[in-house]
Order: sequence, then C-alpha cells, then structure tokens
Amino acid sequence: MALVSRRLFVLAILCLALYPITSPGTARAAGQPFAAVATTSQVADLVREVAGGRAEVSSLMGEGVDPHTYKLTRSDVARIAGADIVFYSGLHLEGKIIDALTRVAGSGKPVQAVAEAVPADRLLTPEGFDGNPDPHVWMDVALWTHALNSVREALAAFDPEGADIYRANAADLSRRFERLDAYARSVLGGIPEQARVLVTAHDAFNYLGRAYGLEVRGIQGISTESEAGLREIEDLVDLLVTRRIAAVFVETSVSERNIRALIDGAAARGHQVVIGGALYSDAMGAPGTYEGTYVGMIDHNVTTIARALGGTPPAGGFEGRLAALER
Repeated sequence: MALVSRRLFVLAILCLALYPITSPGTARAAGQPFAAVATTSQVADLVREVAGGRAEVSSLMGEGVDPHTYKLTRSDVARIAGADIVFYSGLHLEGKIIDALTRVAGSGKPVQAVAEAVPADRLLTPEGFDGNPDPHVWMDVALWTHALNSVREALAAFDPEGADIYRANAADLSRRFERLDAYARSVLGGIPEQARVLVTAHDAFNYLGRAYGLEVRGIQGISTESEAGLREIEDLVDLLVTRRIAAVFVETSVSERNIRALIDGAAARGHQVVIGGALYSDAMGAPGTYEGTYVGMIDHNVTTIARALGGTPPAGGFEGRLAALER
C-alpha cells in the first residue's frame, strides 16, 4: 500500500474512534435519519431512492468525476468514518480506494459493494483486463436491478424497522426500471442496421451494447487509466470511413481529445463525422437535475445515441423530461 493510503487508513481509524458506530434505532428514536455514504452518484441515487426519508445520503464523487482514478481525501475519510453505513459500486470500479473500503468493513462498519450482486455469468470480462470483469454494469438497466436489490437487502439488514419501506420503495423503482429498459430497447432498436455502431472515448458502454444491440468501440480500454495508442485511433478512423458512421460521442467524465483526433482523421480521408452528443458514463449529471438521477442519465444517453445515429426517439425522452435534443 502506498504511503498516502497508509496515512489515510490511520486517519480513518482515528476517525472511527471519534465517530463510533451506532445503531439506526438510536438515530430514529430522536427522529433523525441515519447517515449513508456512497462512492459514486449512481450508487448514491439507488440508496436515496430506496431509503427515502430514513437516511441522509451523500456521494463522495460528484458530477464529472472519474471513479477509476479517484483517491480519497481527508474529508472523504472523515465522512466514511462518520457514516452509519457505506455503499460502493465494486468490481474494481473504484480501484484506488478499494483497500480503504475493505479495511473500513473490517472495522465492523456495514459496507456494501452493490454491483457484486450481479450474477457472475452476466458479467463481461474483456480481453487483456487481467481476468477482472467490466465494472460498468449500470449501463444495462436489467443488470442494475441486481444492485437495487443489494441496496434493499443491506438497508433492511441494517435497519429492520424500515424493511417494509425499503422493499416497497425498491419495488416501485424496479417497475420504473422495467419501463426504462423497454424504452431503451425501443428507441435504440429504431437505429438503422448499418448505423448501429457506438464510438466513445472509453469502453464504458459494453453492457449497453450487449443489452440493446449496438456494436461498441472505445478509444481507451475499460479504465480511463489506459492509454489510447496511434494504432487504435487509426483503426477507428478506418471503421468510421468504411462504415460511413456519421457520429461519435464524447463523455462528461473523460477528455474529448482522442475523439477530436478521430474526427480530424476521418475528415482527412474525406468523411465528415460529428460529435453526436456528450454521454454520461462513469458519472451522472449535476445534482438536482433530471440527468443527475440514474433514470435521467440512462434516458439522456439512449435518447442522445438514438437521435445521433438515425433513430427517432421522442424529443422529451423516456418521461418527457429531457430538454429537446437537436439533430
């Protein structure tokens, strides 16, 4: 473990001494919600929806933050230590902080890796990724339902008095997920066959591609720490030109430099490619906005992709809450 990580872990132990683990019953008896901390905004949104008013939920990582490279700050450590329960995505998504979370769990605090509830036979294991699964499971709405169930069970075990509320909230959200999944299948299914290629900054969309029938190509690998080589960019330029792909996509949490290189490379060979829109990959939209929720994130992504690649989704998206998208 690096020296900085060791220091943060020592700080975490000191914080745990200052913020002892309490039962939810103590907080509820005083009419106060218990504190839940999540690493990513996607996980925080799940916990917030299921917990309702029984928990005060905060996220360590906000809008535009890359979880692959995120490192804990001193304030993060204090927040984790002061929380009653902690949730993270898992499957090595938050690679820089997994050791710290594991050690916090070893101290007795409830810590739940929600994406690890996805059945192993439904995980994608990319070539050259050291046998580790692709962690971006939230891109397949049906798979993210397993994470929802994980949150429900963790909250019910932690706070049995609220179990019926958690199960009811989770059931409502699961039904909404089913409708969102059907919407994604419908609008992405409307893209013409020859245009069903999604080119993005990094490989965060493989589960979306498998679920909804798109060929997905990312310039970087699964983790944003991987480097895009000249050969990869040249191969993607060949794909764009040969298949006459009209649009590529930038991501809100990843530099668009390599996407610009694709556009310039295709232009040099006489084929015009445009940016079809900015997609949410490892982080959601701004807090307080529709796109800052999981449903809004997926709605924005699938509606944006369908529109740019020749489909005809409704202007307002899944629930009519998206700003009208320009062609």
